[in-house]
Amino acid sequence: MNASSIQQRGYYFEEFSPGQKIVSVGRTITESDIISFAGLTGDYNQIHTDQEFSKNTPFGQRVAHGLLCLSIGMGLATRTGFIEGTVLAFREIVNWKFIKPVYIGDTIHVELEVMETKEIRRLGGGLIQIKAEIKNQQGDVTARGLWEALIASRP
Repeated sequence: MNASSIQQRGYYFEEFSPGQKIVSVGRTITESDIISFAGLTGDYNQIHTDQEFSKNTPFGQRVAHGLLCLSIGMGLATRTGFIEGTVLAFREIVNWKFIKPVYIGDTIHVELEVMETKEIRRLGGGLIQIKAEIKNQQGDVTARGLWEALIASRP
């Protein structure tokens, strides 16, 4: 299969409008996720990887890396298909804040809302700004901020 045979299923720039909402499926954070992420990034901070050390922290147990949860959140958003075949580039993360810890066994999902669209004709599309909230199984926001992406216009 070559790139030209991949079907577009994402929205084109013109199909986005402020107020549009998208919710992903959930994904449970595992110990393996944390250890794999530590190995990939080199971030073996004890708060993530040492159960005994973590018992004596304010959390009382190991917590997932914030950037691991951001990355999984991005993957969950992508799984919705809303930018598949139409995204030109992921441009920026604005005002990202980690609010609550995510523990081994927590299930997170991402809720997205289009905040703004701006046409950029010279790029053949436009910029979308999306409010993203990563929530746990209780509906608590664990992280939030704005994502900006460049999206292709309808051919």
